[in-house]
Amino acid sequence: MINFRLIRHLWLFLIVAEEKNFTRAAKRLGMSQPPLTEQIQVLEQSLKMRLFERSRKGAQLTPMGAAILPAVRKFAEQLQRLELAVQEAAAGQTGLLTIGAISSAMVDVLPALLEQLKADLPSLTVSVREIDSVDAIPLLEGGDIDLAFARLEGDLGADIASVPLTQDRLSVALPKSHALAQLPRIRLASLAQEAFVMFSRQVSPVYFDSLVAACLANGFSPRVIHEVRSISSQVAFVGCGQGIALVHSSFKRLAPENVVFRPLKERLNVVTTAVAWSSTRPNPVVDTIIAKLGAVSAPSRKAAGAKDS
Repeated sequence: MINFRLIRHLWLFLIVAEEKNFTRAAKRLGMSQPPLTEQIQVLEQSLKMRLFERSRKGAQLTPMGAAILPAVRKFAEQLQRLELAVQEAAAGQTGLLTIGAISSAMVDVLPALLEQLKADLPSLTVSVREIDSVDAIPLLEGGDIDLAFARLEGDLGADIASVPLTQDRLSVALPKSHALAQLPRIRLASLAQEAFVMFSRQVSPVYFDSLVAACLANGFSPRVIHEVRSISSQVAFVGCGQGIALVHSSFKRLAPENVVFRPLKERLNVVTTAVAWSSTRPNPVVDTIIAKLGAVSAPSRKAAGAKDS
């Protein structure tokens, strides 16, 4: 039997954990503070553990509270998906597809696809959430998303199928005043002494490692002084004189006046967006989308899920 009281208490715990303050949490929940404090105490007694350390600075999670927070957050996300599915079913919608996408894919790839889905499958509800590339595989394996649009390539595991959608050539972003900015093309080896602004490995390990490997193949290990979470941030750091960056040529349009893009003499292409999905969870909508993308035929989709993909 579903314990709705426990569900509510866990939801209250999550809000307090996010706000780190009972007063702010109560305001966010639209309730007064004393009942909120009382219900958290009831939850602590029920779980037989102390979840928060209370002080004048606010409410800090205890080690036990921090330990259960990820599971509670995931549970809350699943409840929200369930609530959306129920609402859409009541409104006559017949399906829910959850897509995880990196920010660049949300600009370049998804709009046209979603417009097409809206026309072809009007009863389908699509939920889009922003993710980092590093999170794509765990989210697919856990069933939290149905499709991932991220920087992915190589061996993703036996249960994950993937197909590259877009690729781009690498260029060098450097300050307009840089000596190399006068060259029409730049050899990668000539960047050996430069300070690099790199896309964070924590966000996209495959992409980071591919750039480092390219540098190593040209005789040097890049001296990385900044790791940032977006390509636009890379370009911004270059504009602030914080180094140079290897970025997709298509991002030249984002460059401010004091940053120039120069192509590499070596033709180095990188996958900018791949679509990935779980090969162990049959989903007709996913199959339809892959077919619409024109990525692979049905037989090769099966092959894409093999370990040597």
